[in-house]
Amino acid sequence: MRVWFVLALAAPAAFGEIVVTAQQGAAGIEQARDALRATGRGATVRLGAGDYLLDHSLEFGSRDPEGSVYLAEPGARLVGGVRVRAWRGVRDKTMLARLPAAARPHVRVAEVAGLGALRARGFGRESMPAHSELFFNGQRMTVARWPNDGFARIAEHSDNDPQDDGHGRKIGRLPLGFRYAEDRPSQWKKDPHIWVHGYWAWDWADTYERVTAIEAASRSILTAEPHGLYGFRKDQRYYFLNVLEELDQPGEYWLDFAANRIYFWPPADLRKAEVFVSTLDRPLLRIDNARGLRFEGLALEAGRGHGVTVEGGQGVTLRALRVGNMGNGGVTVQGGRGHAIERCEIAHTGDSAVEITGGDRATLTAGGHRVEDCDIHHMGQWVRTYNPAVKVNGVGHRVAHNSIHDAPHAGILITGNDHTIEYNDIHHLALETGDVGAIYIGRDYTERGTVIRYNYIHELGGVGFGSMAVYLDDCASGITIYGNIFYKLKFGAFVGGGRENRVENNVFVACDPAIHVDARGTDPRQVWQDMVYVQMKPKVEAMKVMEAPYATKYPAIGGVLPYLARPGGVPPEGNVIRRNLIQGPGLTVREPARPWVTDVGENVTVDDPQFFNPATGTYRAPTGVNFAPIPVERIGPRKP
Repeated sequence: MRVWFVLALAAPAAFGEIVVTAQQGAAGIEQARDALRATGRGATVRLGAGDYLLDHSLEFGSRDPEGSVYLAEPGARLVGGVRVRAWRGVRDKTMLARLPAAARPHVRVAEVAGLGALRARGFGRESMPAHSELFFNGQRMTVARWPNDGFARIAEHSDNDPQDDGHGRKIGRLPLGFRYAEDRPSQWKKDPHIWVHGYWAWDWADTYERVTAIEAASRSILTAEPHGLYGFRKDQRYYFLNVLEELDQPGEYWLDFAANRIYFWPPADLRKAEVFVSTLDRPLLRIDNARGLRFEGLALEAGRGHGVTVEGGQGVTLRALRVGNMGNGGVTVQGGRGHAIERCEIAHTGDSAVEITGGDRATLTAGGHRVEDCDIHHMGQWVRTYNPAVKVNGVGHRVAHNSIHDAPHAGILITGNDHTIEYNDIHHLALETGDVGAIYIGRDYTERGTVIRYNYIHELGGVGFGSMAVYLDDCASGITIYGNIFYKLKFGAFVGGGRENRVENNVFVACDPAIHVDARGTDPRQVWQDMVYVQMKPKVEAMKVMEAPYATKYPAIGGVLPYLARPGGVPPEGNVIRRNLIQGPGLTVREPARPWVTDVGENVTVDDPQFFNPATGTYRAPTGVNFAPIPVERIGPRKP
C-alpha cells in the first residue's frame, strides 16, 4: 500500500510504503526517516523523481530500524550544490581587459555565495574537500588553464644546490621553485588565486600548489607552503589553472574567491541549460553504525566532498546508485562488517571512486565488504595518482564482476590480507601516469593471502616506465595471480622483489614482457636497504609473524626473519611461475633474481595467430598442454 508522507503521519510502519516527493526536498526524507525511527520497525521509503538539494548531509545511523529501504524512483537525485540561473555579461572594465579578446563577448558572470577555494591537494596529503566546481548539463567544466590541453615541461629547477633523489639523479628543492620556458606566464597579472598542478618529480606523484610569484625576468615560479613530498625535476609535466587571462575557450570558468563570483564561457545556450555549482563540503549521504539498511536507485551529484560514507555498522547495502561529479570520493566504507556496493555506476570523482576498509589485521578477522557488478570509471579527476576505482584496506573483502576503465592512474589498490579480486574487466587505465599497476600492492611482507584471479586486464597506457597489469611492488609477498587474461600491456605480472608469490595458469598476449621478477630487496643502494630495514622490518615485527594467526595461516612467512636479522637484504625466494600461456616477448627473470626463482616451468609460448580474440577476451589453448580453462564468460558485470 502506498501512502503519501505527511507530517501528521502517526504510524508509518502500519503502511507498506512511505512516499516522499521532490517538492518536500531533503526535509521530507528526514521526516520519513524520523517517523520510522519512532516506530522502531523497518519499512520502505520511496523517493519521487526530482532534485533534492542539500546544504547538509543526510544522516542515518543506529537509531534507524533494520530492514528500512530507501528506494528512489528514476530521476530522484541528491545534489550537493546550488542551481545558478542569474548570469550576466562582464561589465567590470578591469576584468574585461584581462580576458582574451575573443572571449569577452561570450563570458558570463554569476554571484555564488560561499565558494569553496582551491587547496593544496595531492600525493602524500590528506584528503580534503574540493573547491567549488561548475557542472553544465551534467558535465564537469574546466577551470581556466594553460596550456589548454596536455602539459608544459619544467625548463629547470631553481636550486643551485640540487639534492640526490636516492637513485643517482638530481632534484631541486620545492621552496626554491622552478623555471618555465614559454612567454605566456609572464603576461599574466599578479593574482593570488593562480594554482599549478604537476608531476614534479615522478610520474606517479602529483600535487596542486598555489603560485606566490611569477618572476618574468628569470622566468621563475615560486609556490606556497605546504609543499609536496618531492622536489622539482627538469622536463617533468605541469600546467597552470584558475588563470583569468587563459579563459579562452567554451567550457572554461574562472573562480574569483574574494568576490564569490564565477566567470564562465558556456559551451551552449545558458537559457536552456542546467548549471550547478558544488557547495556542500560534506558527504551527501552519511551512514554511521547502521544495521541492515538499503539505499537503492538514487543519483548523487555535484558535491565538494564524498557521495556516500558508511562508518561502522553491519549489512548496509548500496544498490544501483549513480554517484558522479563529486569533488572527493564516490563511496567510502570505514569499518563495520558485511557492507555491499552492488550494481552502482560511480564515475567522475575527484579522488577514489570507492574505498573499503574493515577487518582486523592483527587477528586476520575478515571485514567482508563487497564491491560487485559496478561500472566504475573516470576516477581521480583531481588528485590523479593513488585514487583508483577501488581502494581495498584491511582483511577479507571481495571486488568482483566490475567494469573498471578510463582513469589516469590505477584501478585497484590493495593493502591488507586475504582479499579476493576476481572477474573484473579492467582497461584503459594509467592514461596519464607511469610506474603504476592496474592492480597494485606493495611494501609489506605481511600483507598476504590475496587472490587475483579471472580478471581481463587489457589496453593500459603508461608514460615513462610504463604500467603493469598486476604490480606486486617493493617486495609484496604471498599473493596469488591465477587464471587472468592480460592483453596489450607493457608488463603483465610484475614481481618486484617479493617472496612466495604464485603466477599460474594465466594468458599473456602482447605484453613486453609477460612476467617480470627482480631482486630489489637485495639491492645494496641505500634507498632499497632503507625500504627493507627501516620501512618493512617494523611491519613484520608488529604482526608477530611467528605466532598465530600469521604463523599458522602463512607458514612461509617466517623465512624472512633470518634475512631481516642481518644486513644484505631479503631475496625473492619461493616464487612460482608455472603453466602460463604466452604469446609475445615472453618471460623475464632479471639477474640477480634468477638464482632464487626456482619454480619456473610448463610455461608455453604460443605461435598460433588465431590464439586470442581481444574483443571477447577468449583464447584457444593449444592441445596437449597442462592448462585449466578460464571462465571468460563470467568476467565483467552480471546481468540483473
